[in-house]
Amino acid sequence: MTKDNTAPVTGHSPNALAAVEAEIARACKDAQRDRASVTLIAVSKTFAADAITPVIAAGQRVFGENRVQEAKAKWPALTSVYPDIALHLIGPLQSNKAKEAVALFDAIHSVDRPSICQALAKEIESQNKHPQLFVQINTGEEPQKAGIAPGEADAFLASCRDTYGLTISGLMCIPPVDEPPAAHFALTAKIAARNGLKNLSMGMSADFATAIMLGATHVRVGSAIFGHR
Repeated sequence: MTKDNTAPVTGHSPNALAAVEAEIARACKDAQRDRASVTLIAVSKTFAADAITPVIAAGQRVFGENRVQEAKAKWPALTSVYPDIALHLIGPLQSNKAKEAVALFDAIHSVDRPSICQALAKEIESQNKHPQLFVQINTGEEPQKAGIAPGEADAFLASCRDTYGLTISGLMCIPPVDEPPAAHFALTAKIAARNGLKNLSMGMSADFATAIMLGATHVRVGSAIFGHR
């Protein structure tokens, strides 16, 4: 984000969404990209409906959640009132939650191992519902973090298609917190390009402008909209 917008957000402000939207517009202009090429995912994990509703009222329609059970507990009531909401699962997915995830989410950003591929393929066929799928790349090869190592990404993407019949829409990454994110975004974009993938889920509150410069099509912004958890 630009220097003027790096002050920490400590609570939800009615102007927070508008400020993020303005920053995305600036980043798109700087990158000579159409604003419509970037989807803002408002990360509402841990926030209750009373915090989410004002953001919906302000016009936001795409939201991200980390956990299937949390999303299942709060979103059906909201989507019954706002049926045009799109939900993205941006956190880790367990195989035993695949059925609920496919039923609830419009996109899943954390495809990262064969067992998940198998479970998703089964539920996609069973439910005849086709959420957008992103493979998570562990660009820093951090042992505590989910995702496919960059060197294994091409083979994994081929297996998603050829072994499990999955249509992968794009890639997702979460750079190491102690490293500049640009190199990680660029690496993710490079892997996507050579595999013919157009979508890149990368960039969060502190670095989404950089991600947009490097090709992000989906940015996951939580604290800059909702405040710190």
